[in-house]
Amino acid sequence: MTPAHQLIPISHRSFQPSYNEIYTNRIESYTRDRALQSGRVLHAHLIISGLARLTHFASKLIAFYTECRRLPDARKLFDKIPQQNVRRWIVLIGAYARRGFHREAMGVFSDMQREGVRPSKFVLPSILKACGHLSDRLTGEKIYAVVLRHGFGSDAFVSSALLDMYSKCGRIEKARRVFDGIVGKDVVALNAMVSGYVQHGSVRDALCLVEEIREMGVKPNVVTWNALISGFAQAGDDSMVSEMFRLMHICGVEPDVVTFTSVISGLVQNFRNDEAFHAFKLMIKLGMYPSSATISSLLPACATLADFKRGKEIHGYAMVSGVDEDVFVRSALVDMYAKCGFIYDARTLFQTMSEKNTVTWNSMIFGYANHGYYNEAIELFNQMVEVEEEKLDHLTFTASLTACSHGGMVELGQNLFDLMQRKFGIKPRLEHYACMVDLHGRAGKIVEAYDFIKMMPIEPDLFVWGALLGACRQHGNADLAEIAANHLRELEPDSLGSSLLLSNMYADSGHWGNVARVKKMMKRRKLTKYPGCSWIEAV
Repeated sequence: MTPAHQLIPISHRSFQPSYNEIYTNRIESYTRDRALQSGRVLHAHLIISGLARLTHFASKLIAFYTECRRLPDARKLFDKIPQQNVRRWIVLIGAYARRGFHREAMGVFSDMQREGVRPSKFVLPSILKACGHLSDRLTGEKIYAVVLRHGFGSDAFVSSALLDMYSKCGRIEKARRVFDGIVGKDVVALNAMVSGYVQHGSVRDALCLVEEIREMGVKPNVVTWNALISGFAQAGDDSMVSEMFRLMHICGVEPDVVTFTSVISGLVQNFRNDEAFHAFKLMIKLGMYPSSATISSLLPACATLADFKRGKEIHGYAMVSGVDEDVFVRSALVDMYAKCGFIYDARTLFQTMSEKNTVTWNSMIFGYANHGYYNEAIELFNQMVEVEEEKLDHLTFTASLTACSHGGMVELGQNLFDLMQRKFGIKPRLEHYACMVDLHGRAGKIVEAYDFIKMMPIEPDLFVWGALLGACRQHGNADLAEIAANHLRELEPDSLGSSLLLSNMYADSGHWGNVARVKKMMKRRKLTKYPGCSWIEAV
């Protein structure tokens, strides 16, 4: 980073075209590094020299401040660009959309419409992207009408954005209709459609489409093949993953880091962790440098296995390769350390992060809750509400309700359950209901827990009934335990757990006749008891 006194002195008279490139490169470098202080110094220098008024530099600075999450500063720069300059809208909306500020992008687009500025083909792809990420199909279809009215449907980027919007909004058939209507189909449109199919688990439809397009003369690129490999890897179809590698080779396309990351991610999602580590080693052996996406895809395997040693090794590799500061890598590291039992390390990482996403907060709240730090979990939840309220999601409340349940905070748990629906508009899922049943059950309110189940608007699952059965055993309620166990047997007819728990409860209360009855049923149904084991690595 260049100190302020080393900035090139310039004036309007002495300014030469080469300086344009120098300052552009410098701003882009600060943007990549999110070097806020250095960027501010350069901005001040451009103001003094009068260059900050130029749209070119204003655009670069808007992108810089957006990347640094300084949206008010970006908006101030936007407001200083002359209103007759239509490009100003393209700059701000594009900067917001590219960096994930989708609601803000939609807000600026609304301002643009209020001022009567006609949408251009350069703005619409960013807005359609925002609609897709927000699952705002209604607005997306209104934008589609604008596309048709102004004749932008032939633009490759607009068409691809439409495909992406419909795919993300769950309308894959409409996305295909848009694709079929494109006259000059190219690889950009193909990749958008293939990604849409893969997102909806229709990877074989995606492969059929690629084969059709190849016959039309459109050559798939590495992005196409990576999407297909990702789809088959997530489906656990090893033979088709190998086939995609073979076809890539035939087409003269070399696998890259994204290719291996897709394979690793698919293996981890299918709990084939040893194979994921093997793929990671092969990737390094081939001379490829893992990206932040690779590391953050592999770390959950260490968390699942509580493999602290391997997790530490990957953390070290992330530091050496320079991706350890990435928010997704750090979030995965927080999750890994917490699940491996090293809550202090998780907390240290969390506290030193300059940027946190939803996963980061949720991982730390879960970590506290699962290690007995219930008050700390709730305190962190309150901080999240205060600092980054927009990042709360259904898992945030699952983590917080877990803390309330384990900590015996019944009233607070009930308040959070109500707050989740009333203020944040989050519809309760089965895991939230299971937490509430566990909350009442642990506190000895067994009847209230059962009444809560009966009032559920959705069918209880095995976790809901399991929470009730566990509470019944803890507090000796045989009648409701029998009801819970019967429901669990219906949901998991081959499982031994519920019957064994019921039998133990009867034994604790001295009802030996019932113990014999349950064990006879277990023997008749040939349910087998497995020996206990531990999956936590000793260090």
